[in-house]
Amino acid sequence: MDHSEEAYCRTDLMTITRHVLNEQNKHREACGDFAILLNHIVIGCKYVCSVVNKAGLAKLIGLAGNSNVQKKLDVLSNEVFVKALISSGCTCILVSEENEEAIFVEPSKRGRYIVVFDPLDGSSNIDCGVSVGTLVLSSGSGAMDSQLWRVHTNSSQYQEYAYTTIAQHEFYSEFYFGQIPKTGKIYSVNEGNARNWDEHTAEYVENCKFPHDGSLPKSLRYIGSMVADIHRTLLYGGIFMYPADKKSPNGKLRVLYKALHLVPKKIHERSPIFLGSHEDIEEIKELYAAFEDKNA
Repeated sequence: MDHSEEAYCRTDLMTITRHVLNEQNKHREACGDFAILLNHIVIGCKYVCSVVNKAGLAKLIGLAGNSNVQKKLDVLSNEVFVKALISSGCTCILVSEENEEAIFVEPSKRGRYIVVFDPLDGSSNIDCGVSVGTLVLSSGSGAMDSQLWRVHTNSSQYQEYAYTTIAQHEFYSEFYFGQIPKTGKIYSVNEGNARNWDEHTAEYVENCKFPHDGSLPKSLRYIGSMVADIHRTLLYGGIFMYPADKKSPNGKLRVLYKALHLVPKKIHERSPIFLGSHEDIEEIKELYAAFEDKNA
């Protein structure tokens, strides 16, 4: 992030809308549907940002109903995104982490884009003011049947919210990631689940704390909101882990929103995930490969 005096005195501001329109102008064949879709996603993000910032004052903290495990903000955020995406006229199928089934847009409002989203990731932390976020993937082509979901991703976005929002939703270029560092000094995992890990995950984390080669140990940083943890990992490098364990042998994070390279068989299928710098990922891959070879 640019903290120089010149950065705060810029008058030629690059907003998300301006960036999208600039890119659209490079493709004369573009009809503008994708720009409209992205603009409606931004509208949803702006609204959710607003209610997150005033959640306590607006009495939006807590559960939605007596026995419902959904948070009030989960329900509200989901409704906002569903209505914003349908009103764009550019979507045909919506899949939300908050809905058991896919939403098929009625023919009169139907477009060609499939959008899958988690409207408020990390909402279990909202009561104590921890950063939360939105994850959105959109595709102009895809297929769905009773056995398999395939979404060929055209774009993916995440938006981080806090009581003072860090990743600005209106200005496009507050952060420029470029390329994630090849290795990092941070590992991010919920060590409260350590007793349930498999031996290679446990071995990797032990080596993060007590490196075999005598190098400095990695620092543990774990927020418990994936958008916030991933945002930090992209900026500083390192590794984010949500491994499978004895309690959740198939992992806990949903494939459609958080594991893009996998093809799920159902819309809420779950998977373990390891994400981060190349060298850190290669190290844990080697541990898993060695374990498989030993048991072959």
